[in-house]
Amino acid sequence: MEKEIKVSIACMTYNHESYIAETIESFLMQETDFNYEILIHDDASTDRTQEIIRQYEQKYPDIIKPIYQVENQFSQNIIVEYINHRRAKGKYIAFCEGDDYWTHPEKLQKQVEYMEAHPETSMCIHAAKRVEAKTKRKIADIRPFKESKVMTVEEVIEGGGDFFATNSMIYSREKLAIWPEFYFNGVVGDYPMVIFGALQGEFYYMDEDMSSYRVNSEGSWTQREFSTIAKKKKHYAEVARTLDEIDEYTDYRYSQAIQNAKKGHQFYLLLIQGKFKEIRQEEFLDLYNKMGIRYKLTSRMKHYFPGISRLLIGIKLNLIR
Repeated sequence: MEKEIKVSIACMTYNHESYIAETIESFLMQETDFNYEILIHDDASTDRTQEIIRQYEQKYPDIIKPIYQVENQFSQNIIVEYINHRRAKGKYIAFCEGDDYWTHPEKLQKQVEYMEAHPETSMCIHAAKRVEAKTKRKIADIRPFKESKVMTVEEVIEGGGDFFATNSMIYSREKLAIWPEFYFNGVVGDYPMVIFGALQGEFYYMDEDMSSYRVNSEGSWTQREFSTIAKKKKHYAEVARTLDEIDEYTDYRYSQAIQNAKKGHQFYLLLIQGKFKEIRQEEFLDLYNKMGIRYKLTSRMKHYFPGISRLLIGIKLNLIR
């Protein structure tokens, strides 16, 4: 008799040989009173990622269920996340990409217990850390609130893609069974996914740090698709188009939140280009005033004196080490 699966862990990998073992180990360390499966989708890696996955598959054949692509699906505009979603058997699906990892052995147990006790919940996320890829040195906390809470749809929309860690997500497979067209049209999956999740039921934020999100990892989507100003501009233009689709999908109930999100993206693009005169215009004044003095000074230093800025960062890193 086939055992019941409560959670399907969906892991997408591509050239993650330096990280995938730690990622899988963080899945296997989970302490649960239910069964889970690990669905790994390798998108035709050209390094040793597939070899490492096969070693774990041989050790845990009842838990680890990989797909080894021979042609890269992402480059063909195929939504790779949906491949794991379709083959999942769990009541809930948890996300973690192959270069990230979980840090708490009861992560799944805590999230599932909450969702079982609150069946109206469609999606649950939690706090995390943003860490440097190789050293795992903490760069920042990913902590949108200082307490656990049910989030509003507006908060999810205005929070944006950096508001949460993708590897903190777990959702109800039943409530998110049929994915909307705007998801498949989007340039990224996590941001429209959480918006869709918030539209299908209650969206719960758990204020517990239980995972780490790597920054600047080799082979990451960010490294490939988000590395220059031109690529960032293209990215946010496509995000704006997705938000417009969501606006129509929701019969314009969240138009104000969507406009706020788009304005925030425009502000960010101006900021990283050093266009300080533009960000102090009336349109963006509310966002500019929310910036701390230290952040304003740091931004100006990076733009006008990049050499000094790099020197100071180097001194700080040496002191930390």
